[in-house]
Amino acid sequence: MPHPHTSPPHHAPTDRSEAHQDASGEHLTILYRGPLASCDYDCPYCPFAKRRDTPEQLRADRAALERFVTWVSQQTHPVSVLFTPWGEGLVRSWYRRALVALSHMPHVERAAIQTNLSHRLGWTADADLSRLALWSTYHPGQVPYERFLERCGELLQRGVRFSVGIVGMPEHLDVARRLRAALPAHVYLWVNAAEGRSYTDDEAAAWTELDPLFSYSRHPHRSRGLPCRTGHSVISVDGDGTVRRCHFVPAVLGNLYDGTFRAALRPRPCPLDICDCHIGYVHLQPLGLYDVFAGGVLERIPLFRDLR
Repeated sequence: MPHPHTSPPHHAPTDRSEAHQDASGEHLTILYRGPLASCDYDCPYCPFAKRRDTPEQLRADRAALERFVTWVSQQTHPVSVLFTPWGEGLVRSWYRRALVALSHMPHVERAAIQTNLSHRLGWTADADLSRLALWSTYHPGQVPYERFLERCGELLQRGVRFSVGIVGMPEHLDVARRLRAALPAHVYLWVNAAEGRSYTDDEAAAWTELDPLFSYSRHPHRSRGLPCRTGHSVISVDGDGTVRRCHFVPAVLGNLYDGTFRAALRPRPCPLDICDCHIGYVHLQPLGLYDVFAGGVLERIPLFRDLR
């Protein structure tokens, strides 16, 4: 296992990035969230529901995911996929297989997943690393620091694109500083503002030293009436194929599998007062974050990696 400071060749953003395709209306970015809700971690600050999936629920999640991957394989336009499971997907073999399969589809520009990196990473050897990416989160108290850092080192050795993040709790600051110092400069360390927490300017400054983009997470964004890519070039899909513009707007646009969603795709403003989650506000056009994250919107990797 190499030391995490080693810096093997890192896949640069391709010209087929999200930022260059959305204007044409041909590229479709999909945030997929199936029924999976079980997780091997139990973080006290996590707003997601916690439960153990039954064998029947796991089988249903597997079938839904396989149906989705089949649908993607049948498309002729460019597609990017981010899996945003309530639980941890990579401990389930079908998510690993799905990412590998998607990464080898020539019309798929990015296949990414949000993960805690708790599972072994050998499966990445079967993927096309020009398309695979991991949005990884370190959860202090759930995994030893050294083990998480080893996983990051293995990703570097394997040449996998990834970002690393942490929730901005006061008790996480020291270990976040330790993690930032241990990771190569080109690995972006993002910080999410803790749910329902406000930050003094001094507190925010400490987190901004680690993540120069922390200001985007610190305050909810007033979004009502602002143009947003969701519902046009970005959609949210659940396990039965129900399509919404994003995870946070409940209105249904149609269904993926009968094609009814396509007639509803168009530029539209946000209907909500605020947007306070990165997977939502990154698509708000006035924020300009497609330029900041060009080539890495789904995996949360900025174009300019050394932001310090």
